[in-house]
Amino acid sequence: MIIYGASGHAKVIVDIIKSMDSYSVDFVLDDDPEVKELVGFEVKHQLTDEMKDQKLVLAIGNNQTRYKLASKLQQSYCSALIHKSAVISEDIDIREGSVVMANAVINSSTVIGKHCIINSGAIVEHDVKLEDFVHISPNATVTGNVVIGEGSQIGAGATVIPGVQIGKWVTVGAGAIVIEDIPDFAVVVGNPAKIIKFNRIENE
Repeated sequence: MIIYGASGHAKVIVDIIKSMDSYSVDFVLDDDPEVKELVGFEVKHQLTDEMKDQKLVLAIGNNQTRYKLASKLQQSYCSALIHKSAVISEDIDIREGSVVMANAVINSSTVIGKHCIINSGAIVEHDVKLEDFVHISPNATVTGNVVIGEGSQIGAGATVIPGVQIGKWVTVGAGAIVIEDIPDFAVVVGNPAKIIKFNRIENE
């Protein structure tokens, strides 16, 4: 497998892959020519025709950057990568390119879109729908029957109460408590979470 990205986030994805039996790391790919190695793996700087048949995972924490790369690259993406310590219901749908980190929990009847990140210790409860490119940060809790739109990020330690709908490309600040629906592109912080501004998203 190819890991695209040589950041700290990529190091965590290496750990996920090492915990699994189904994949191994072939090498890491990064756009920065100064980066030569990541936790013992060679870093290359260009996708070649010979690499087209290899599975790839986008080890990019920034949702917009991950979105742009996935739109641009003509590559076959891996099925979801799930750390062996994560607790995952058998009754979920988790799609290609998504990663589930150590000690995360995903409960029944949940749908996880493409290229999502369920970070360390995050909890995603039953009947949740996460659209593509969503990031649930460490120790965040998304309770039951929540819908989160494309590209949104739930900050570290934040909580989303049951039944809330969060729009696309929303940022929920660390530790926020979301008790009502949030419109597209909003940035919310606090307890209860309040809109402080709107994101300017450039995904064209």
